[in-house]
Amino acid sequence: MKSLTKILASAASGVICASTALAADFTFTYGQSQPESSSRGQSMVFFEKEVEARSNGRIDVQNFFDNTLGTEQEMYDQMATGIIQGTRGGFFANANPQFNIYLLPFLTAGWDEMRCLVGSDFTDSVEAAAGNGVHVPATGVSQGFRMYTNNVRPINQVSDLQGLKIREPQTDFFIAVAESMGSIVTPMAFSELYQAFKTGVIDGQHNPPSNIWNAKLYEVQKYLSVTNHMTGPDPMLINKAWYDSLPADLQQIVNDVADEALKLNDELAQAAEFKLLDELGAHMEINTLSADGVASFQAAVAPVYQAGIDAGHYSQADLDAAMAAAKSCK
Repeated sequence: MKSLTKILASAASGVICASTALAADFTFTYGQSQPESSSRGQSMVFFEKEVEARSNGRIDVQNFFDNTLGTEQEMYDQMATGIIQGTRGGFFANANPQFNIYLLPFLTAGWDEMRCLVGSDFTDSVEAAAGNGVHVPATGVSQGFRMYTNNVRPINQVSDLQGLKIREPQTDFFIAVAESMGSIVTPMAFSELYQAFKTGVIDGQHNPPSNIWNAKLYEVQKYLSVTNHMTGPDPMLINKAWYDSLPADLQQIVNDVADEALKLNDELAQAAEFKLLDELGAHMEINTLSADGVASFQAAVAPVYQAGIDAGHYSQADLDAAMAAAKSCK
């Protein structure tokens, strides 16, 4: 990982100090909250290597992991304003509210359907419609399906969430879904979770196993409930002004490698999920929802589908198209 001094100097003066950057025509500075060892991190290691090689060094990729550049919100803002050129994380709906469709609880039946959806023509149309100065060359699956952890009790029915202080990502959509489930919603940055559990500020959270493991939440959480209630999209978010400044051949390289990197991310995350559950089971008490438990969640979140339509995030036609796309690979 390249030094933080390098990016700060670049942002402050527009001068790239490192010799590798001096030889490059363009610099792509990227930040994310997960560590380099995560599936998202490894996909970006691939992105860095391949973009630099295929561009013959004309693009210098600088990756920063572990919230080195700030929270996901701060990195999104930096990307949108051009301080950095790329990020991935929880604020994709700022680029296109249609990305909220992918977050809908129980939208897909599992990994195969979700990977089919993100690779579909429907997703191509969502990417192409991105706005607010963001270019989206590719979309993957956001590190797997979400599961609840907490320090109070196992979650077997949606009613078990009532009265629990559950951390939610700082977006309106996640908060709306959480309110439908009846928990006490506590918006908070992911980077603040570990300390919040140590001090008892919150009771629980939900994330894919990879995030739970990489953040070492098993050290400060007792129960893990395999709810698989939602996943989400993982679009590569690139500052459009920077992208537009590239000649056509370099644009094609960025787009191609981004697509390959996101596919690699999904392969790594899916392969790791079952192994990670075994490893987490050595530290936490794990339970899996019964069919009745799943039904209780589905009934609770049903109004969220219509709420997204009412809020103008997507239309019923969009929703129907997404659900059809998820099943189109069978």
